[in-house]
Amino acid sequence: MGKQLVLLLFIVTGITGAHGQVPETSQQLLVTISNSWDADTGELHAFSRTESGWRPILEPIPVNLGRTGLAWGIGLHPESIVGKEDPQKREGDGKAPAGIFRLGDAFGYPSALNTGLGYQPMTASHYCIDVSASPLYNQTVDAELVGKQAVQGSSEGMRRDIHYGDQQYKKGIFVAHNPANVPGAGSCIFVHLWKAAGSATAGCTAMAEPEMDAVLKWLRADQQPVYVALPRQQYRALQSQWRLPAL
Repeated sequence: MGKQLVLLLFIVTGITGAHGQVPETSQQLLVTISNSWDADTGELHAFSRTESGWRPILEPIPVNLGRTGLAWGIGLHPESIVGKEDPQKREGDGKAPAGIFRLGDAFGYPSALNTGLGYQPMTASHYCIDVSASPLYNQTVDAELVGKQAVQGSSEGMRRDIHYGDQQYKKGIFVAHNPANVPGAGSCIFVHLWKAAGSATAGCTAMAEPEMDAVLKWLRADQQPVYVALPRQQYRALQSQWRLPAL
């Protein structure tokens, strides 16, 4: 693909059964639990699949979520699971997506990271397109390839240290939310470094750098890792159906 980095080129496959549980081919699982749909903080757990079930790997990790909490996103889970009164992810709503999602490559500022995921180093010309009307919506692109006009508007510079003066995207992971790039359904969802404990995000999951380093080192692309985010009540209701680990 050259320098152009397409954020979410995932075909939604590998769902086993009709209920959208974690794909059987996935051997690594990250789970974020919040106390409610509106909570802007939570706790992340890491699990490896064994013959006897999911085994916890890391100590629980404090995370920051969207400033307005969680809302159902578009991922591996079926749309039928979404209740009529449940919040649904929309562009600019400040909510992190809930559901089951594949994890993509790692990204960041250094030339390399200690991770078993694929890695995409960012430069000053990389942007994630959050403009719903753009044909590049929900994709991370290089402005040197697509042109400066294509990244105009509110598109987010991926080198936040250069554009905005912070380290939040120094290390991160692409989350395959809205893989078909449906306009307005939410874009540019990552796991990345937090600004500070308790500092909510625009719709991502954020943690401290030492914990991010541990997660990145453990994750492996060949294990087909997935990410689950849910409020605690919904997690308990779906735990058996989705074959999720006990917390």
